[in-house]
Order: sequence, then C-alpha cells, then structure tokens
Amino acid sequence: MWRKGAWIVGLLCLALAFVVGASSQEPQLGSARVVFQTNYGDIEFGFFPGVAPKTVDHIFKLVRLGCFNTNHFFRVDRGFVAQVADVVGGRLAPMNEEQRDEAVKTVVGEFSDVKHVRGILSMGRYADPDSASSSFSMLLGDAPHLDGQYAIFGRVTKGDETLKKLEQLPTRREGIFVMPTERITILSSYFYDTKMETCEQEKSMLKRRLAASVVEIERQRMKCFP
Repeated sequence: MWRKGAWIVGLLCLALAFVVGASSQEPQLGSARVVFQTNYGDIEFGFFPGVAPKTVDHIFKLVRLGCFNTNHFFRVDRGFVAQVADVVGGRLAPMNEEQRDEAVKTVVGEFSDVKHVRGILSMGRYADPDSASSSFSMLLGDAPHLDGQYAIFGRVTKGDETLKKLEQLPTRREGIFVMPTERITILSSYFYDTKMETCEQEKSMLKRRLAASVVEIERQRMKCFP
C-alpha cells in the first residue's frame, strides 16, 4: 500500500515539474526584428505574437510608419526599466495624418504569465488596463511585481551593451520616475525579417554550390572528353 502511495506521489511530482517547466519556458519569438538606432547605440528586439497579438500588430505598425523616429527614452531607472515615451508627445518631428491616426489608438490589455525579467518588452499604461498606446519599457532587471499587470509583447535580441550605457547616464527624480538628465533620442528605426535573411543566405550558398558543381563537371568533361 505504501509503495503504491509513493508511486502516485512520485507521478504527481513529475507532472507538477513538467507543468512548471513548461510554464517557465520563454515564448517563441516571431521572425520580425526591429532596430532602434539611438545616440548611444543600437537596440534590436523581436515580438511574441503568440502572447500579445494585438499589441504586437499595433507596435509593429507604428514602427513601419516611422512613428518612433525622433522619439526618446524619457525614463531610465537602473536595474528596473528604460521606458520609451509615447510617440504623440515624445517625438521631435511632427507626425503626418496616418502616423497620428495609429499613434492615438489604444490596445486591450493582453496580460499573460510571462515573467518580467531583463530584456523583456512591456507596455506602459494608465490605471485603465486597456489604456496602453505606444509607450513601453525595456526591462533592465527582474520585476516580479509587474507580472500579470502589464502586457509583455517581446524582448531585446541585441544591444544589451547599449542598455548598460543608458544605465550609467546621470539621472534626476521626478515623482516616481527616474529620468535621464540628457535626451536619449531614437534617431531612426528599421525592421527586417529573419526568415528572409535566412532565405537569402541559403540562396547565396546554393548559388556557390551550383557554381562549384559547374566547374567540377567541366573539369571532368575536359578530363574524360578531351
């Protein structure tokens, strides 16, 4: 009887470990990548379309429209967050009508069980859970108190050295916000698709192999049929 009970307990522990392990796995990144070119270096990030599809669509459209160009990081709290300003008030350049129409939109709060750890992208919002617009944070450390409260939609894929530079800048405190004393400008932004990059690489490799095959065939032809 004891052995049977121990066997059942063992199975339950194994199942629990499997569930915990599965839930702790990072969600899959999509193939799109965005690069913010700042006056302190580049930061590249990708999206979690399976976690927050509406948020991803909105932010990626803002990127494609160039809405983040001339915007800035208004908040840098070392070990916590580097936060991008809302594009409506944060840009230096005026917006055109198409940009403004997208920029004023809000997205429903897509909260998940993904954890707030360094490198994660998390939407800013007001008290209303569905008030997120275009301001978002890049986590500079673990922040479990944000879990389930703010919509996570991606993570930084390159540029942690740039984030470290931002953390070293002088700051001032204004209420709850720790803000840099000098402007951290997003000079420009661009995006690309990693699948397309992979296809181009494979195409280039295939061309080289075909060229090498042609040379080898010609060599054999000359050898066998002089």
